[in-house]
Amino acid sequence: MEYRTLGRTGCAVSSLALGTMTFGTETGEAEAHRQLDQFTEAGGTLVDTADVYSAGVSEEIIGRWLADRPADVTGPVVLATKGRFATAGDPNGQGLSARHLTRALDASLRRLGVGTVDLYQLHAFDAWTPQEETLRTLDGFIRAGKILYYGLSNFTGWQLTKMVHLARQLGVPEPVTVQPQYSLVVRETEWEIVPAALDAGLGLLPWSPLAGGWLSGKYQRDQRPSGATRLGEDPGRGMEAWDRRGTERTWQIIDAVQKVAEDRGVTMAEVALAWVTARPGVTSTILGARSTAQLEANLRAAGLRLAAAETAALDAASDPHAPDYPYGELGIDQRGRRLAGG
Repeated sequence: MEYRTLGRTGCAVSSLALGTMTFGTETGEAEAHRQLDQFTEAGGTLVDTADVYSAGVSEEIIGRWLADRPADVTGPVVLATKGRFATAGDPNGQGLSARHLTRALDASLRRLGVGTVDLYQLHAFDAWTPQEETLRTLDGFIRAGKILYYGLSNFTGWQLTKMVHLARQLGVPEPVTVQPQYSLVVRETEWEIVPAALDAGLGLLPWSPLAGGWLSGKYQRDQRPSGATRLGEDPGRGMEAWDRRGTERTWQIIDAVQKVAEDRGVTMAEVALAWVTARPGVTSTILGARSTAQLEANLRAAGLRLAAAETAALDAASDPHAPDYPYGELGIDQRGRRLAGG
């Protein structure tokens, strides 16, 4: 397992993180504990959860695992959770206000059974709450020892940049990470979010690196999914819905991933995970697995390094083809440090 720092901090984390959104729903507690054991035995350290995952049950499951394992197992764990979305049925039961975040963090600490969370992430932007209020609240959490660092999740480029510069203006700690959706299928993240994160020194924590299972090879052209898969159980499931994501571009990406996997004698999931983990600015790629078997397969990506030609082939197949200037070909010289004509 490779280790990288959280943004500009000195805190090292594994290049693969364990996502726990399924804990308490698709993954029962015993299986979840086996995954945590398997992950840490493989050298994994970053465990990512949120207060809304299974309505708090994910945090509770992790808390019981932390309490049940010896210090030499739990000591290296870097624990990350999130707050922002509704967990109570009142007008102040959501958002990034001082009131909601204070209650949300305290509840997360109770469920996790810890006094401090290593990385507390704002789960999404809140257009209602002044960012100054949110930043001063986070600064208070750090001063009180409730969190060590904070990060952002699902923020756009301008939202991220505004948060960073306001923190500097106020003289309070800056965010250290941003958690965006990022995969071979979802590369629009590279248009604004990745450059903004690189400019600010934030580490990227990609979620859904397998595009909801599409890049694992479980789906076939012209065969609607069925059986015990996410889309087999719910073909209209959110961002990864069959009719929404099953475009010609997606199938071209899948074909490219499959070719690299066959040539290297590895799984498609390993190839897709290795690609995103090697992207500029990525600190740790978040793995989501229903079972220890899936997790074991995904963890093998830690040892896979793609050749330049393989990366180039995947880049070409997955190019989202920005429609026009300044994101398209005409803006290349202005977006990077390459000299015109070079």
